[in-house]
Amino acid sequence: MADGQPTQGVGDVDSQTSATTASGHNTSPDTFHEKQNLDKQAHSTTNTHILDIEGGQDQAAPAEPVAAAPKPDPSPAQEPSAVQLAIIVVPLCAALFLAALDITIVTTALPTIVADFDSSAGYTWIGSAYLLTNAAFTPTWGKLSDIWGRKPILLLVAFIFFVGSTLAATSVSISMLIVARCIQGLGGGGIVVLVNICVSELVSPRKRGQYLGYLAIVWALASALGPILGGAFTQRVTWRWCFYINLPITGVVFIVLCFLLHVHNPRTPIWDGLAAIDWLGSLTITGGTLMLLLGLNFGGVTFSWDSAAVICLIIFGLVVLISFFFVEWKLPKYPIVPLRIFKQTSNVAALVLCFSQGFCMIGGSYYLPLYFQAVLGAQPLLSGVYLLPYAISFSMCSFFTGILIRKTGQYLPTAWTGIIIMTLGFGLLVDLPDSAYWPKIILYQLVAGIGVGANLNAPLVALQANVNPGDIAPATATFFFTRVLSSAVSVVIGGVVFQNQMQKHFAELVLTLGPDTAGKLAGSSASTSVGIVNGLPREERRVARAAYHDSLRIMWIVYVAFAAVGMLASAFVSKKVLSATHNKATTGLKAEEEKRKAAGS
Repeated sequence: MADGQPTQGVGDVDSQTSATTASGHNTSPDTFHEKQNLDKQAHSTTNTHILDIEGGQDQAAPAEPVAAAPKPDPSPAQEPSAVQLAIIVVPLCAALFLAALDITIVTTALPTIVADFDSSAGYTWIGSAYLLTNAAFTPTWGKLSDIWGRKPILLLVAFIFFVGSTLAATSVSISMLIVARCIQGLGGGGIVVLVNICVSELVSPRKRGQYLGYLAIVWALASALGPILGGAFTQRVTWRWCFYINLPITGVVFIVLCFLLHVHNPRTPIWDGLAAIDWLGSLTITGGTLMLLLGLNFGGVTFSWDSAAVICLIIFGLVVLISFFFVEWKLPKYPIVPLRIFKQTSNVAALVLCFSQGFCMIGGSYYLPLYFQAVLGAQPLLSGVYLLPYAISFSMCSFFTGILIRKTGQYLPTAWTGIIIMTLGFGLLVDLPDSAYWPKIILYQLVAGIGVGANLNAPLVALQANVNPGDIAPATATFFFTRVLSSAVSVVIGGVVFQNQMQKHFAELVLTLGPDTAGKLAGSSASTSVGIVNGLPREERRVARAAYHDSLRIMWIVYVAFAAVGMLASAFVSKKVLSATHNKATTGLKAEEEKRKAAGS
């Protein structure tokens, strides 16, 4: 290029620096240094944003102090245009859409899948295998991106997701499909974390709520469309298209990000990076999470809750997870989850609020369709349509609260308002009618969805605002680990309460339905036996639906209690006006060493 100016890519800050230097190459040294000082002052007094490029140089402008956190010394950067942001955010949203879609797309295809493979034992594992590896490896992906950079790890997890989808689509046995779903979950969990980290680092703290709101809409859309698409593929083509659909989109996303995502790349040598990994921390958090979630998935389904297998898995899982914190406290040079994140009460409160919100969010998504099918007699595909008021309200509310956070620079009013409305909304679900009175059903879903949506991203914004910019990745990974864990626990606790209540109706069901049918409805298979209800004679159907309605009503009370815990936690989230200045993020072993030294000083 002329005058030695490199071509400017998306988010290319070093090319602008080179252009400024080249344009001033005939000035005197004094004039040049004066110009540099004026440029630094302009950077410190304007709201500027731009992405760093691979291998970019740090500029010496101090970051805004963050309470009780080590401070690496990031620098302000210029704002990328709307087009530049769109080029990056759109493929990131597409990747997130697929990762979220694969959670729910198999729900309506499961009966056909297990029938094709003649393996009813694989019914629960096809869905849970994805979530198991998704949750277990979430914290590790954040730290790996700190060591090798965001782009290489994001491309890696996209490739893993592609491989898992290919294997799932071409599976020849139920075992192969379950293994493929594990691989999918491994990549899908990494996509969720890396997309949120990248988006958080593309913009200033004040704009994060808005852009995380875009991700929330994508997540809600994928969650709502999943059962519908799964049912349509299964009925019109084949269930294998639930996985084939990922291949072309993931391929395009991979190519676009490979050429157009320009973020800081430390170019860490592979062996140096491997030596820097917190292997013991990775082993304990992954192993502990897998044991805990396996125990929760086995309980009441594969084995009884008082069986040795379930008890040992849960107890040892909890012990290993507790040992993880002792490992992180003393042993690793670069811990997966720096414990300094938990030194502030506000950060712990934000994570508790995240757990409460995630617990209730998945409860609504999981058990409202059960209400539609068991109490109202809806078919599985139609129950997904009935869920749209809940899904649309929480996605749109998340987006608009993101805009509000950007306008005001405050997240606390959103968090407080959201948790109050969420508690009210799930309280209203206790009063869901036993017949199709749609004004009440839609209104209750809207209120619950608004409350869930208002706190979908506010706790994350609060957490990121109160940690050092260098800890954004592990803090974000910890946040999503908390959310995935809360989702798994929510489904189990909700299911246990529901099944126990159905068991209390056993005597009543036996009198009307007989011991065989009553045993199917009152046992651990109550949630999977709703199809039986619709085939019963009118009076027997009325009794069965009344039992389901009453059991779900008690279950919703438990969700109200967890929402109240989140309300209590929100009182301890500290107030902080979000900065409109964007500081570029740096990764690599040099940045990790600076953070380690700052933490020890």
